[in-house]
Amino acid sequence: MDSYRMWIGGEWLEAESRKTYPVFNPTTGEEIARLAMGGLPEVERAVQAAHRAFAGWSRAPQAERSGALNRIAALMRENVDELARIETMEHGMPIEAAKKVITFASHAMEFNAAAARSLRGEVIHAFPNTVTYLEREPVGVCALITPWNVPLFMICAKVSLALATGNTCVVKPPSINSLIAVRFAEILEKAVLPPGVVNVLTGPGGSVGDALASHPLVNLVGMTGSSETGKRIIASSSRSIKRLVLELGGKNPVILLEDADLDHAAEVLAHHQFFNSGMTCGSPGRYYVHPAVHDAFVEKLVARARKVVVGDPADPRTTMGPVVSAEHRDKVEAYIASGIEQGAKLVCGGERPTAPPLDRGWFVMPTVFIGVTQDMTIAREEIFGPVACVMKYSPSDDVVALANDNVYGLCASVWTKNLAKGLKYGYELRVGSFWVNQHNHLAPEIPWGGIKDSGIGKEASIEGLKEFTQMKLMSYELRG
Repeated sequence: MDSYRMWIGGEWLEAESRKTYPVFNPTTGEEIARLAMGGLPEVERAVQAAHRAFAGWSRAPQAERSGALNRIAALMRENVDELARIETMEHGMPIEAAKKVITFASHAMEFNAAAARSLRGEVIHAFPNTVTYLEREPVGVCALITPWNVPLFMICAKVSLALATGNTCVVKPPSINSLIAVRFAEILEKAVLPPGVVNVLTGPGGSVGDALASHPLVNLVGMTGSSETGKRIIASSSRSIKRLVLELGGKNPVILLEDADLDHAAEVLAHHQFFNSGMTCGSPGRYYVHPAVHDAFVEKLVARARKVVVGDPADPRTTMGPVVSAEHRDKVEAYIASGIEQGAKLVCGGERPTAPPLDRGWFVMPTVFIGVTQDMTIAREEIFGPVACVMKYSPSDDVVALANDNVYGLCASVWTKNLAKGLKYGYELRVGSFWVNQHNHLAPEIPWGGIKDSGIGKEASIEGLKEFTQMKLMSYELRG
């Protein structure tokens, strides 16, 4: 059984306690590695290393910082097969999907490297014979707390935003699948970054995450995860004043009008519903379907769900693997049970597979509910699994009010041939991202982030880079 250390201050270190914790393969349930269990001593060491490195890295020429990110991106593509194999082994993402996600992550890193070179301040014409301007500068030490659903992509997204803008960082990957983060640290070592610019700290999310969020030398916390964890980060960070960039949960409404292209809608929405076993914050959370097209849409959605190939994620033919852990499988199954108990009708999936080889791992089959009502638990809470919740709304209903009736505000989509009507819905829906006849359609150039319990700030794009900078007023009087 291989054991792995942490990357702190340009060195590979074991935990001071010498404790380790296991990593499991969700396809088989078998232990595959052990990682160092970092604690408060490692948090202190990593933050101090990032703090020492900040002065040099923040003053490095932008070309040097961008060049380092480009080297990392190139090394990721050179090692994409190995990285995808690790992501498949410890997370369960199908191998072909993992390759695409990791390649996309490398391109996002290159975009941030290039876009950072065009960030500008602003000149203010306030007084005669005086030059006044806003200088954009890095924030400082960033604690980057990443989720388990797309582990390497989220690490790359946050690290590249921080580094491109001159910050240093401590990465706290999810304890459930941190092996990919350690392999990423090996790539950082090959990219020859100055010691302490990036530190990778493995360990339990509660104690280590709280210690990072509350540390007085941490200037920004960038975190992706559940809304509950985000609230805990906010509370911990309040012990000192910090910048927060939080990308949290979603229960994303999808509205299908009577003139929607049902074939297109079912194809796109099913892809996002079942991709990564539904463990995507932007996946469709609840479907509001006009009664004139309800039955036809459900038929098409179920047919598409039954085409999903559930199996060993290492098999290139597989399109959906297991969920990430036994605990998460149990959580998703509890939501399915609550839907049945509260009166929703199960029309696809919902049962644990018992035939080999799916009987060994943590699999949840593609599931579709109809007859869901607004007050049901499955309509209110984020399931984070391959479970579609379909509701038939009445033409007399205020469907926008129904869609807005939720604590989350991440994203939404409307499906209609009437573009003007679709855009009108977009102005009324309380979300951070909105699409007509698309869903979760993203690229490195597009900002991402929600409102309400879905988070604070934006990631990706120029807007994401700005989140990792602060503006300083500079002024001087001209004297001749």
